[in-house]
Amino acid sequence: MIRRRFIQQTGFTLLASAFSAPSALATTAENTLRRKPLRLRDGSTIGLIAPAGPASDEKIAKALANLSTLGYRVREGAALRARHGYLAGTDAARLADLHRAFSDPEVDAVWCVRGGYGCTRLLPDIDYDLVRKHPKPFIGYSDVTALHIAIGQKTGLVTFHGPVAAADFPENTLRHFHAALTSPQPGYLIQAPDPEAEVLPDEAYLPFTIAPGTARGQLTGGNISVLTALAGTPFQPSFRDKIVFLEDVGEQPYRIDRLLTQLLQATDLSRAAGIALGVFAECTPKNTEFSFTLPETLTDRLGTLGIPVVYGLPFGHVPHQATFPYQMEAALDADNRTLTLLEPGVE
Repeated sequence: MIRRRFIQQTGFTLLASAFSAPSALATTAENTLRRKPLRLRDGSTIGLIAPAGPASDEKIAKALANLSTLGYRVREGAALRARHGYLAGTDAARLADLHRAFSDPEVDAVWCVRGGYGCTRLLPDIDYDLVRKHPKPFIGYSDVTALHIAIGQKTGLVTFHGPVAAADFPENTLRHFHAALTSPQPGYLIQAPDPEAEVLPDEAYLPFTIAPGTARGQLTGGNISVLTALAGTPFQPSFRDKIVFLEDVGEQPYRIDRLLTQLLQATDLSRAAGIALGVFAECTPKNTEFSFTLPETLTDRLGTLGIPVVYGLPFGHVPHQATFPYQMEAALDADNRTLTLLEPGVE
């Protein structure tokens, strides 16, 4: 399944664009005014789109039922039910749905039905001026990470790393969602589970502190594979002085090692203020005799950066999902395994 800074120099734009490295190509949120969308309310209309992989009829039905239960109306994207190989319709069709959902005055928020693959293909052709002129909540995770990063860089819009519309919505996922998007709560605490107080589904959920300490900064991050795929492109993210949240699924430890190594070598991840890791589902080695464990791998790659790092916060490819507003200030406490949202991401 994943950006740095656009050089703006009066008089030398053409020369700079001809010889600059990818790190000089993207307009980052640091140079763009943050724009908070309006919060969701009962009866809000959701633009339901599939910007990446195709969704089955069952997934779409589940998404529609979820949104109805939440009290929302739905406007389906024209390509929501389309299939084009491993994509939900052609790039042009998926891009048109994204643009239509943002520009439609009757749509209050844009919610992705699922992830998959395909969002990075859209990035160069998105009408970022259109998105900037029609700010509204944009929600999803996994492959949707690419859209979060690019939209934030180009428009300053605060978007939301949260459950896709076809996800499960257990009580704690709903609580986190409402705290971020309907009833914003400054100082909202997100905590890793306590293994002594609750039964965890498996070892992947077991939280642990990799490097102690506290940190504060704007939130950014998402799926590691997608973030790595953006490295070296005009959409390469900047992690410097940020609280970076990371997750992945179905990757063996050596592949997690490779992804993190590339991010550390190609980006400024080592200059992050702190790193919050979610639950890495299905990331166990196939051959335990010739492999590090996932905790050993994460500790090896991230434990010596000199910043707080904690594993096991409730997000990732799991039912229990916190919702994170990109670009908003947060505080990380690796010792107590908490992340606190210090400011709301919606008006």
